[in-house]
Parts: sequence; structure tokens; C-alpha cells
Amino acid sequence: NDTYRLNAFGFLHYAVVALGTPNVTFLVALDTGSDLFWVPCDCLKCAPLSSPEYGNLKFDVYSPRKSSTSRKVPCSSSLCDLQTQCNSAASKSCPYSIEYLSDNTSSNGVLIEDVLYLASESGKSKITQAPITFGCGQVQTGSFLGSAAPNGLLGLGMDSKSVPSLLASQGVAANSFSMCFGEDGHGRINFGDTGSADQLETPLNIYKHNPYYNISIIGAMAGGKTFSTKFSAVVDSGTSFTALSDPMYTEITSAFDKQVKEKRNQADSSLPFEYCYTISAKGALSHPNISLTAKGGSIFPVNDPIITITDISSSPVGYCLAIMKSEGVNLIGGELLYSTLLLCALFF
Repeated sequence: NDTYRLNAFGFLHYAVVALGTPNVTFLVALDTGSDLFWVPCDCLKCAPLSSPEYGNLKFDVYSPRKSSTSRKVPCSSSLCDLQTQCNSAASKSCPYSIEYLSDNTSSNGVLIEDVLYLASESGKSKITQAPITFGCGQVQTGSFLGSAAPNGLLGLGMDSKSVPSLLASQGVAANSFSMCFGEDGHGRINFGDTGSADQLETPLNIYKHNPYYNISIIGAMAGGKTFSTKFSAVVDSGTSFTALSDPMYTEITSAFDKQVKEKRNQADSSLPFEYCYTISAKGALSHPNISLTAKGGSIFPVNDPIITITDISSSPVGYCLAIMKSEGVNLIGGELLYSTLLLCALFF
């Protein structure tokens, strides 16, 4: 299935998926940092279906009553985490409630099973139908009411409820997937991909107390200066920007800043970034190179570690190094992930 990077929608990557009979399409954010797939459904509190922020896009809402292949997931299901909130396991739909890293951001509703349609890599005219359990998102809060994942989210995490795990459990695809990106922001997601011999690779660190896609970073380069380091980072495509803790945050940002020719701006409370610069009217935009060295020695160049600031006419007036300071967990977010992996990211 094709994917798209949409800066207007939280700098995340999105894919169009189809659900139900007759099928309804949704533009869902790809999130390796969570598990459940959900779409707006029988809404009590959801993002608007159209908005000036969406441009010409108009979104749909899923309705179980309008799909002939829809069925409720009972509380007795092994996928139901909130069985204690069911009045009768035999008759009630399983509820779900998920809170995300962004402040006061959550999705709440009930679990549904219906048909998910997937295009075949061998030919897009060939469509695979797979029963999938997902969230009927009736109440969203926080960022989900704005421009971040307004039409749903595709959970790609490691839990049994994630889309890759569900497809693997039914024999539809191997329990792996890849996300591939091009410089224009267009890409694809392949379920069951096993990779190729010439790909760069690094092992995933599996921790029961931290069940995410953790990788080990053993070195970095910024502005021509190299650093030896060792820290674990969560690869989270559902978080817009990268967050690093000290000392690596200070080492990378300081080395980057020393090589920048543009004037650095004063701190702006409306931006989450510390290092932002003004672009001169005649100056060509250029910035220092950054790369990360992962366990095993593979070096991943970060081709575009900045976000551009534009004026009301969409003309570039500045840019920021798209790395935030973290007080705890190191996150490699979507913007850095996509600019690093212009070929493919493969998750086993």
C-alpha cells in the first residue's frame, strides 16, 4: 500500500486503507509506537470530516451498521484488555481506551472485526481481503481532534493487537513489515516483507518492560564532528519529531550549530525546538550533515534533519533542527526516521 508524508497533518506518514463491505477508505497515520488500529466511528467526539487545514480532503466515518461484514468483538476475546469493564462478557462489545505520549491525547471506543483490503505487491489490481480487529473510535481527545491523525491510526507495534501481528496470526503475511520512503515523501508499506541482502541492518532490542522497537545507537556525526556514544532509542513513526537526552542532545545540536552559517533566532515558545535560524532573502538553504551509527556498524545518514518555517505566502523564512531535548526516553520520531531511511525500514 502506498504511503504519503503530509506536513500539514503533524509531519507524519499516512496510508490510505479500505475497510468493510461496501468498503470505506481512511487516511490513517502509520505508528510503530502503538498497537491498535482505529478509525473514527459512530462519533461522539472526533476530528471534523472537513477543514481548511485539510485542503480539498474530505474524510469518512466508519459505521458498523453499514457494513455487512462487521461484527462486534466480545469481551471474552483474547484481544480484549478491558474485560473488567464489561457488564456481560457474552453480549457486550469489548471497550478500549488508549492514551498516547502527546499531552491529553487518547482514543476510546469499542473493538470491531471487519474486512481490511490490501493491495498485492505483485500487482495492485490484485486485492487481498483479511479480517482485522480494530477500534471503533467514538471519542478522541487532544491532538486527534486537530491535524494529527484526524482520520485514524494504524498501529504497527509488537503486541498481538497490532496489524502485522493480526495478519501473521491468520497466515496472511509473515510477522514483519517494511516502510519505504522517497525524497518526495511518497512511499509504501509492505506487510510480510523479509528484506534483501544488501540492506543496512541493526538488531532490535526486545525488553518486556518496554515493548517497543528499541535500537542501540553507538555513534553519531554532526557537522563533520563524530561522537562515540551508547544509548537505546525507540523508533516511533507516530511521534512527529526526535527527542534525545543529554549528553547526546547537547553534543549533536552544538556541533550542528557551530557549522550553521545562518543567524540563530531567539528561543520561540511557540516552537518545540531550541536551534532555529533565519534564511536570508538571497541565501540558498544549506545545513550541516548528520548521521547515526547503529549497533552492528551500519551508518544511517539523516538526509533532511530540519523543518522549514514559512510565512503566510508559504515562502521559506527560516528553519529549525528538528530534534527536541528529552529528560528521559530517547525517541527517533517520524521526521528524522523518514529523512534517514530513504530506502526501506524493515521491522521483524
